[in-house]
Amino acid sequence: MTVQLFVPCFIDQLYPQVAFNTIKVLEKAGCEVKYNPNQTCCGQPAFNAGFWGESKDVCTKFVQDFDTADYIVSPSASCTGFVRNNYGKLFENNAFQSPAKKVTNQIFELAEFLVKVLNITDFGAEFNAKITYHDSCAALRECKIKDEPRKLLAAVKGLTLVEMNDTTTCCGFGGSFAVKYDNISVAMADQKIDNAIATEAEYIVSTDTSCLMHLEGRINFNGQAIKIIHLADILASGY
Repeated sequence: MTVQLFVPCFIDQLYPQVAFNTIKVLEKAGCEVKYNPNQTCCGQPAFNAGFWGESKDVCTKFVQDFDTADYIVSPSASCTGFVRNNYGKLFENNAFQSPAKKVTNQIFELAEFLVKVLNITDFGAEFNAKITYHDSCAALRECKIKDEPRKLLAAVKGLTLVEMNDTTTCCGFGGSFAVKYDNISVAMADQKIDNAIATEAEYIVSTDTSCLMHLEGRINFNGQAIKIIHLADILASGY
């Protein structure tokens, strides 16, 4: 199976190892991974800020960059959810309506692609640590992803998953929300981190680096010992 990899902005600029580990996992699953170096953003930042016209320009490029893909896989539920749920609005009654619809049907977040499309949960990974999992808003509410990451983590040798209290509550990032309402955003992050620390976990795991970046910032600011890690990094460990 051939898949096109979409690398989100946060991963490209701040956590590039997540993209490389995503490739490792997909190749171990038997996929041929292709990467279009012309790709840029999915258009979400401009859209969420209210600049629909500018966002549409970026989204048009996304559709053009991936119009030949059978499957598009991204290690980000946030970008995946945005494409699925908003491209229809942007391209309604537009010349790009048909290709945009095709793209929305072909994009998958990494965990759901591995479990739902490939039907693989065990990648022979080994990660000797206690972790707790954070359900990002995008994964849980936009992509309906909850069990898939947990099935993948359950198959990792040496890993212990302990669920935190209020695992489905927001981490407080929300893109520009964290800038406009910084006091609320910080309080939400601190509550999430406190719940994670209460499990005695060594790592907070998620499908979204935006959430993890936000939490990591507060963890570092507060001098706390718990660490963050993306799901792809765990699945690629040990081989």
